[in-house]
Amino acid sequence: MRLQILQLLLSLVTIFFLGGLLVTLTWFKFNKDVESYQQPLHKKSVPVFSECKNCSKIITNIAKRYAQPWKKKKGNYQKFSSLLNSKCHGAENAIVTQKNTPLGSKIVYSAEPKKKTIEVTTDLFSTFPKKHPFSNKKWDTCSMVGNGGILINSKCGKQIDSAQFVIRCNIPPLEGELQRDVGKKTNFVTANPSIFIEKFSSLKNHTRPFVESLRHFGDAMLFLPTFALTFNTPVCQRAVQAIKDLNSPVRPVSFNPEYIRNLSLHWRSQGLKEARLSTGFLMVNVALELCNSVDLYGFWPFGFHPHNCCPLTNHYYDNRLPSKKTHSMPEEFKHLLKLHSRGILRIHLGDCGQ
Repeated sequence: MRLQILQLLLSLVTIFFLGGLLVTLTWFKFNKDVESYQQPLHKKSVPVFSECKNCSKIITNIAKRYAQPWKKKKGNYQKFSSLLNSKCHGAENAIVTQKNTPLGSKIVYSAEPKKKTIEVTTDLFSTFPKKHPFSNKKWDTCSMVGNGGILINSKCGKQIDSAQFVIRCNIPPLEGELQRDVGKKTNFVTANPSIFIEKFSSLKNHTRPFVESLRHFGDAMLFLPTFALTFNTPVCQRAVQAIKDLNSPVRPVSFNPEYIRNLSLHWRSQGLKEARLSTGFLMVNVALELCNSVDLYGFWPFGFHPHNCCPLTNHYYDNRLPSKKTHSMPEEFKHLLKLHSRGILRIHLGDCGQ
């Protein structure tokens, strides 16, 4: 009897020992696998991006190009700016005016699959500026500010604001400490209707909060995609009316769909094929017609920093991702990088050294 009890105890001890050893080995393997997965985030090497086949290659190219001092090549800039002007006429046609869009004419929406139109009525015509506000202007220095997470801790605010003209996208937040990284000066700012719809209930009942959100932009010109899609028109018109009713100094204007079509055709001929150009990319092209020198900040469409490989949020204020069905940010960036290498514009990545 005693012998049977001892054998039973010995069996239980063996089971506990082997079970504990199995748990230990499993824990070790799991943690080893986790460490081997996480380690590339901290190494000074190019990470693999699952969302983009060519991202690693692009980052490698950026590292090589940034090893060389950037120098503006005036001849390349003038040639490219003149090409844009001859093909797209942004200086005269980037926005809808009473001059380029007469009363009674029909506007063809730029992003509708079937060429839908809207007639320019008296009420609609009255919202257009009489003439293009910058057809005869050229600024020496322009900062084009994207909203990429790469701006976090960049300390680029002062450098951004030092430009003669500053362009921003999608009414971004500029409050408090953010200004150290992104600045506060604004001359142009764009707005995506999704902001009106999601944040301000399509501007049906929340017009005052919307107008108050514009106070950081002073008397900046507000670019609206009124004629991109049919459902944009009523919400953008409500935005214009709210700005007027509440006496905001912001000056709303609408992108000209004809300009957007011409610009899309030009870049498609250069190999950039996507459903629609992003607002940021569109405004870079506008800046290249209006400014003698264009500096880009916050343009980095990847999830890791190119210098230290730290993970980044998509925007400096949130991590909302763009629609891959509509835009191809990595492809756009590849073309911007070519312009950077040719000395036509300058892309700033990382710390501005303040």
